[in-house]
Amino acid sequence: MPSPARPAPSTSPAPRGAATSVPSSVVVVGAGLAGARTVAALRELGIDGALTLLGAEGVPPYDRPPLSKELLTRPAPAWLSDDLGIDVGALVDDLRLADPAVRLAPPDGGDRAFAVTTRSGDVVRADAVVLAVGAAPVRPLGWEAASVLHTAADAAALRERVAPGLRLAIVGAGWIGAEIAGVAAGAGADVTVVEAGSTPLERQLGPTVGAHLARWYAPAGARLVTGLPVVEVGPDGVRLADGAHVAADVVLAAVGARPATAWLDGVVPLDARGAVPVDATGAVHDVPGLWALGDCATRDHPVLGPVPGGHWSAALHDPEPTARAILGLDPDGAPPHPPYVFSQQLGHDLALFGNPSPTDEVVLRGDPTGGATGRGAWAAVYVEPGDSTTTHRTDDGTRRAGRAVRRVRAVLLVDSPRDVGAVRRLFTRTPRPELVIEQAVDPTVRWRDLVPAAP
Repeated sequence: MPSPARPAPSTSPAPRGAATSVPSSVVVVGAGLAGARTVAALRELGIDGALTLLGAEGVPPYDRPPLSKELLTRPAPAWLSDDLGIDVGALVDDLRLADPAVRLAPPDGGDRAFAVTTRSGDVVRADAVVLAVGAAPVRPLGWEAASVLHTAADAAALRERVAPGLRLAIVGAGWIGAEIAGVAAGAGADVTVVEAGSTPLERQLGPTVGAHLARWYAPAGARLVTGLPVVEVGPDGVRLADGAHVAADVVLAAVGARPATAWLDGVVPLDARGAVPVDATGAVHDVPGLWALGDCATRDHPVLGPVPGGHWSAALHDPEPTARAILGLDPDGAPPHPPYVFSQQLGHDLALFGNPSPTDEVVLRGDPTGGATGRGAWAAVYVEPGDSTTTHRTDDGTRRAGRAVRRVRAVLLVDSPRDVGAVRRLFTRTPRPELVIEQAVDPTVRWRDLVPAAP
């Protein structure tokens, strides 16, 4: 497919970390959403050099969220060629969907090119490399009998088993565990979810919010066991720390994912969680010509600071500014996209914007119990702890302390699809906005009005 005419690379000064000249060849490692969006953005912005895309699954790029959310209703992968119009076969010069990278050698001495060695033993050389290798599911040692859900092949195998009467034990009440619990229970499976923490999604959303999510399991037809780690996984189920045995025909390990960067250790700087630290453009610090984005990166955000990968929005939106930086183009000036996670679980819709911290104070907006009906929209607002207040001037001219104000770090919307746009815009403001707490907890106050007035 011929590419339309595209702008030539700019001669404006390149942003920090950008290549000093337009690369004549780029290797993108990883053929998921982030990798596909990267090669598409590079072509759209005018690169005419050689592009190589390396994948691991042997299939064209697809979107991962439907693997769990639509396990039974969407039997085929959500191909990006259909959903986003990205046909990587027409965009790249060298497409290897079943030959992943296993070694990376930065330029050294007289060799000014990166050398990427693939599983087949081939060595691909390029002026620039983009790491979009994503994450890999965690399967602890000794859990070989457990399945995981990460690839289209994993989803196809699980789909074949889910049926009325299937005994399914899910280890982990995180995003994937909760989504599959709702889908499988809705199909008539006998579902037990075991969570080592005190509440579902405790690590991601904190115990205050997690306690409200725990109430969703029983009405959805799933049993939830919390506070008990799994100590043994076998073909007939799992054994818990208190000695209890949960019988199962299928065990699904859903205890998290880690950046798929083990093969880069010692070659590329990695942070404590194994991700590649990068600046706001995706440039790897102190390695010119190397970039990383998506789940495998921790990216500087101009409003929120370092943001770990794992956000679907990062894979979708970060490739555009990274491609501009690779080509030496000026930033497009658009406000930064906030981290965004969406989930459909146990009959509810969740949308998380921002990056919650364990030290945040959580204020609730609306009634998480759902009132008399047991359902209803609500939100959790994560704010930095503190005691700052606004001030106001009384009629006699006296300045008096006003209402409590906190700087917002994240917002979780529950069953509130109409509020998604307003909350997203809230997180594009610089600096990060402050909220008047008494307004934040009042659902009659519009989201766009949740900022303190000037003193």
